[in-house]
Amino acid sequence: MGSDTTADDVLAGQDLTGHHALVTGGTSGIGQEIARALAAVGADVLITGRDRNRGEAVAARSTGKGRVGFAALDLADPASIAAFPADRPFTILVLNAGVLTTGLTRTALGFETHFGVNHLGHFALTRRLPLAEARVVVLSSRAHRRADVDLADPNWRTRPFDRWRAYGQSKTANALFAAELDRRTPHTATAVLPGMVLTKIVRDFSDEQLRAEGWLDERGRPRVSAGWKTVRQAAASAVWAAVTPGLGGRIVEDCAPTAPWPTAHDLPAGHHLAYASDPARAEALWELSERLLADSHAPHIGNTV
Repeated sequence: MGSDTTADDVLAGQDLTGHHALVTGGTSGIGQEIARALAAVGADVLITGRDRNRGEAVAARSTGKGRVGFAALDLADPASIAAFPADRPFTILVLNAGVLTTGLTRTALGFETHFGVNHLGHFALTRRLPLAEARVVVLSSRAHRRADVDLADPNWRTRPFDRWRAYGQSKTANALFAAELDRRTPHTATAVLPGMVLTKIVRDFSDEQLRAEGWLDERGRPRVSAGWKTVRQAAASAVWAAVTPGLGGRIVEDCAPTAPWPTAHDLPAGHHLAYASDPARAEALWELSERLLADSHAPHIGNTV
């Protein structure tokens, strides 16, 4: 297995009948492909998204052995998290939903949007859900190399805002959350670096901005270049982490565990920056996340983790 492996390649010969999976952000992109692949081999899958019409349409088109359902969820809204159905024990939890904004925005509780949605929303949701000693897969990104978590100012109150550092910080937080969830609970939690793929996460970017980033060519078409993946390839590591034993607390890429690397300069494939798996920082982020949610006076979300 490697960078060209697809989700279907990983699950060939698997039978996930009897498993109940939750995939956040499962109505498009990598999340939709993860859900499709899991259902194809028998898992019952619940996908989430903010757009009910789209979500129900995606679920209705499923043709796998397992059933696919939809539940509305807005990870920026604590009331939506608190109202999310928690009446079934999931055995597979894929925390895939994410946002990439073009400027500084905040959630209703005042959290910087990348940190508030990509990390705190998933942190709150996971602690609410009943999990049957689940495999938890948290989608991080190679963008974690852009920033460690600023534990003193995670919500960009005092420092100049940079969207790429903000997104990178949230992806580092995803990896640290997986490590600490694995340490604190009976669940097996793994962080995943899915690879470079153009999905609807860039919906807020204009074509001009996408061309400036090198993601579109001069005709407005996605660039095809070395290192980029299809959605089916980008979903492979997540489903591999969901069905492969012995990955608790690890960060994986291209269906293999990665090793720590000391600096962001020339981060090689198969490696992650060391701060993304630092146990002390993982514990500190968990405790900070608990304080931020408590201090925000968010609606009660429970704690089953």
